[in-house]
Amino acid sequence: MNYPIQLTFKIIALAPQMSVTDAGGQLLFYVRQKLLKLKEQVTVFADAEQTRPVASIKADRVLDFSAVYNFEDPQGRRFGAVRRAGMKSLWKAHYEVLRNDAPIYSIHEDSALVKFIDGLLTEIPVIGLISGYVFHPAYSVTRVDGTRVLHVKKKPALWEGRFSIEKEAELPADDEVLVTLSILMMIMLERSRG
Repeated sequence: MNYPIQLTFKIIALAPQMSVTDAGGQLLFYVRQKLLKLKEQVTVFADAEQTRPVASIKADRVLDFSAVYNFEDPQGRRFGAVRRAGMKSLWKAHYEVLRNDAPIYSIHEDSALVKFIDGLLTEIPVIGLISGYVFHPAYSVTRVDGTRVLHVKKKPALWEGRFSIEKEAELPADDEVLVTLSILMMIMLERSRG
């Protein structure tokens, strides 16, 4: 993948939509989340026209306090998952990226205070529109040994959410896809929480 990767979504949209592009502007993934689903299920496409599915992400339960979101290829083969670490995520978002049910990476929020203030101000009319220019939550993706491999940071934007993913250490190609899909799912879940 050609870094930095940009992840964008419209803040005011009936059905949440997200685009993931590389440094050259090439679309890597496109997601349009279905509304009113009791159990979270997302299809990830390679094109904005939604004709080439790349993966599907399915929650293992209705309530997502400690839900596992399984990744499947278009043939239905599971190739990984991301799990929200329930109690650890109360103040700061914390997710584990899994392969064969074993954690291989961790995604955690850098500052609980920034996330709290950003989420609080976003709910206030008018002020919420400009809070995206002031507070920028950031997340670190680390290996199980604690080495940071990616850094995800919210960027200033008015009518959309914008995140940048910077590479800090080498990852195998399969892991890049798995971690990028995990970041995408994490941002969708955290966005719904404020």
